[in-house]
Amino acid sequence: MTILPPSAPRPARRAGTDVDVVVIGGGVNGVGVARDASQRGLKVALFERNDLAFGASGNSSGMIHGGLRYLTSDPHVTEKSCRDSGHIQAIAPHLLFRIPFLVPFERSRNARVLYNLADGFFEAYDLYQPLKRGKPHARLSPDELRRLEPGIHGDLVGGFSFDEWGIDGARLCVANAVDAIERGAKVYVGHTVERIERREDTGEVVAVRYRDLRTGEGGRLRTSAVVNATGAWSPITTSLAGLPASSSRVRPGKGIHVVFDRRLTNYAIMARTIDGRQIFLEPWENMSVVGTTDDDFYGDLDQVRATSEEVRYLIQGIARVFPQIHEARAIGTFAGVRPTLYAFGPTEDELSRDHQIVDHAAHGAPGVYSMIGGKLASFRLFAEEMTDLLARRFELGARCATHAIALPGGDRAVDALALSRRLEIDAVAGRRLVYRHGSRALRIEERVRERPREAATVCPCEPVIEAEVRYVLRHELARSVADVARRTRLGLGACGGMRCAARCGQIVAQELSLPPREGMRQAAEFLGRQAVTRAVALGPEQARQEALAIASVRSELGAPADADDEPAAAAAGEDVDRRAQRPARELAETAWRDRSS
Repeated sequence: MTILPPSAPRPARRAGTDVDVVVIGGGVNGVGVARDASQRGLKVALFERNDLAFGASGNSSGMIHGGLRYLTSDPHVTEKSCRDSGHIQAIAPHLLFRIPFLVPFERSRNARVLYNLADGFFEAYDLYQPLKRGKPHARLSPDELRRLEPGIHGDLVGGFSFDEWGIDGARLCVANAVDAIERGAKVYVGHTVERIERREDTGEVVAVRYRDLRTGEGGRLRTSAVVNATGAWSPITTSLAGLPASSSRVRPGKGIHVVFDRRLTNYAIMARTIDGRQIFLEPWENMSVVGTTDDDFYGDLDQVRATSEEVRYLIQGIARVFPQIHEARAIGTFAGVRPTLYAFGPTEDELSRDHQIVDHAAHGAPGVYSMIGGKLASFRLFAEEMTDLLARRFELGARCATHAIALPGGDRAVDALALSRRLEIDAVAGRRLVYRHGSRALRIEERVRERPREAATVCPCEPVIEAEVRYVLRHELARSVADVARRTRLGLGACGGMRCAARCGQIVAQELSLPPREGMRQAAEFLGRQAVTRAVALGPEQARQEALAIASVRSELGAPADADDEPAAAAAGEDVDRRAQRPARELAETAWRDRSS
C-alpha cells in the first residue's frame, strides 16, 4: 500500500547535488532500495548507524514464508509474500532451503470439526504454492505424524504438512548491499545521520548531515531525496527532518527466538502457547530455533534482548507436542523488533504485516519518504514500489529488474564437495561456504590458492575458514568481530565464540590495521555479548560451566569485559580482573536464580 501526496510536481535531477537519493537504514528494505535505485541509474548513498542487518532483518525467524497465518485477515499479504518468495529464490538460489512443517492437532471437544475446517484452510493456501514453488499440504493421521517425527507427543486427532523456505537474513542484506556498491552506490556503515536539511521556503530536501561513529568526523551530503528505511527507528529518523514522529508511526513488536546446538528434528513443528499463540520449532541451517514471541516494545531499540520469562514461555508451548525439547541444549537467544503498521486496540499478533510508503510531501517535506511495516519475505517488492516512486520523481524510464538479475553469488551453482576437495577443507566447511557466498565462494578459493595457510579453520562449530573471515572484512563492510559473526555465523555455535573470538580479533586487527589490543578488546566484547544472550536460556548446570569457561578465556585475552564500562568501573574502584569476570558473574547469578525458581 502506498500513501501518495496530493498531485505534487515531480522534479527531475537537481543540479548541485552529490547523490540523487540518500537511504537511511541498512536493513533489508534499505539495501533493497539501494540496489534497485542504483540498477536504474540513480546515484545512491546509504547510511547505517550500526551494521547491515543489525535490527529485525538479521534477527527474524529466518524464513521467506508465504504467510499462512495472514490468509484470513490479510490475503493480499500472503499473495505478495508468496510471489516475492518465488523471485527471491530465482535471484539467490544458494541462500534458500526448504523447511517442511508439521501441524499436529490435539484431540479436544471440537477437534474433528476444527480439523476438517483446517483442511479447507490449507487447501486455500495451496492456491498460492505455485508462486513460491511450494508443495501442496498433506492430511496426516497420528501414526503418520509420528513416523515422520517420532518425538511428537500427545493425544492427536491428526495433522497436516506444508512447507516454507528458510534463509539467512543477514546474508540477504549483505548481498543486496554488495550489489548496490558494485553498481556505484556508496554504503556507509557505522555512520549516523544527525540531521536532514530542508529549504525553509519550500520544505524540499537539501542535504543530510552525518557522523562517523568510530572517528567522530562529520560530513554533509547534498541530495534531493531521502528514504527513511530504519524500521522500528522510523519515527526517530523522521524527526531528523523536523517532522512529527507521528507522521511515520509504527507499533514496535518484540520477537525473541531460542537457539539449540543441533537439528533436533527433520521437520518444523507448529505448536501453541498457553495463551493460544502459534509458535514453532524449526530446523534452521545446522541448528534448531524456537520462536517467536510478539509483544509491544517501548525500550531501547539498540539493546533488545530475550528474557528468561520469554524463553520459558516458548519452551513450555513447544514441550506440549515435543517434550524432548527439555533434554536439548540451548546455546543462545536472539531478539528483534518488528516495525509493524500502527493500530490502536488489536493484540500484537493481530496487527497487519502489510507495508506502506509515506510520502512526506503531504507533511510539507517533498522528497522525504518513509518505508514502514513489511516482511522479510516481500522486501524486494516493497523496495520496487519505493523505487518506482523515485523513478517517477526523477523522470526515469527504467523499470525494475531486481526480480530477474541475480544477487552476487546467485548467478550459478558451485559443487561444494568438489570445492572442499580442492581446498582440502572439511566437506561441511565447503558446504557452508557455498551456502553463504554462492558462486563467490570461488573468489575465496582464489585467496586460498594464493595463501594456502588461509584454509585453516577459525571457527570449528560453524565451521568458518580464515580466508572467509578476511574476505568479508575486505569486501563485505565488516569492521569488527561482531560484524564477521553476522556475515559468517562465526562464534554463534555451541561454544559461543570461546574457541574462535580471539583468533578472529587478531585477523580483524591485521586486516583493518588496528592495534592488536583493539582486536582483543573486540573479541572480549563479543564474548560478553554472547554470554548475555545465552544466559537467559541456560539451566543452572550449564550456566556454571560456561561461567568458568568464560572467566578462563577472558583472563587469557587480558581484556576488560566491555570497554564502554571501563570508565564507570574505574570510578567505582573496580580493577581489571574483576571487570574481566563480569559476564561470568552474570551467568552464575542467572544459574542461581534458575535454581531458586
